[in-house]
Amino acid sequence: MNRTVRTAAVLAAAALLGASLAGCAKKEAAAPAAKDVKVYKVGISKIVAHPALDAVEQGIQDELAAAGIQAAYDLQNANGDVNTATQIATKFNTDKVDAVVAIATPTAVAAANAIKTIPVIFSVVTDPVSAGLVTTMESGQGNVTGLSDKTDIQSHLTLFKKVAGIKTLGYIYTSSEANSAASLEEVKEACSSLGLALVEQSITNSNEVKQATEAIIKRVDGIYLTTDNTVFSALPALVEVALANKKPVFSSDTTSAAEGGCVIASGFDYYKAGRATGKIVAQVLSGKAPADIPVKLLKEPSELDMLVDLDAAKACGITLPEDLVASANKVIENGKLTTK
Repeated sequence: MNRTVRTAAVLAAAALLGASLAGCAKKEAAAPAAKDVKVYKVGISKIVAHPALDAVEQGIQDELAAAGIQAAYDLQNANGDVNTATQIATKFNTDKVDAVVAIATPTAVAAANAIKTIPVIFSVVTDPVSAGLVTTMESGQGNVTGLSDKTDIQSHLTLFKKVAGIKTLGYIYTSSEANSAASLEEVKEACSSLGLALVEQSITNSNEVKQATEAIIKRVDGIYLTTDNTVFSALPALVEVALANKKPVFSSDTTSAAEGGCVIASGFDYYKAGRATGKIVAQVLSGKAPADIPVKLLKEPSELDMLVDLDAAKACGITLPEDLVASANKVIENGKLTTK
């Protein structure tokens, strides 16, 4: 190879090498862009662990992921203790998280009281106005907004009376939960309009649920449960006592009822409630002020659930109407849950 050819080859190789290095340099420059994607710090607190609230927690995370929002989560459980809920809220405030999600009334109230500069998004709070979280459902309040799981108690008890022929209703609730106290008043009003006698029994913690059920079960024709997190955390103990006495249970929580024992459960899909809450969180993280976001109510048919437990009905000597069974999107029979 002569000198001219060698020189040309060297120059060509150098050009190729230079182009290759230039390409690498471009790639190296582009790589840090991924580091520029903000990872939000989100604190999530729930009052107690049970299937419904766990489903809400998961739904929130899945919705933010679906929205392309990267988040690092601090997941906290108050284990049914209001003081612990306050400590968790204080921790979130100290840690300067980007948003706080408080699942259920006690944790929401604790967060709203302790946190004034960080957005607080509550989830599955039955009556946020009575709880003092907002003054109207039409908008948020200061740094607070969220989602309500308010149910139609009147229609529930109308159905319960029709299906189970109840004359005396048992109602077990947590005296320290603002949502349960508000629901009690609605239960009283509904019982009055439907001509039902009411036997109420309050509890202070989940360990009292079984004893409370035993205390009233002989005096009632059935038990109705609103969205009381402490009661639902001990639901298996409650339905065990009820079924042993052939007394039906009507629940407002279809997620917990999926484990069996409630003749009828009508309410929300709590995972979907979590996804709806996640949409609110996404709006807030994108810069929208909580005060400008109305409180979300779940009322679309796609957001609601109806569960019937044919095994529990049989144990109580109840034959559920065919049209009711046909309308339910979840049916338990022979120990198996079928979702339509």
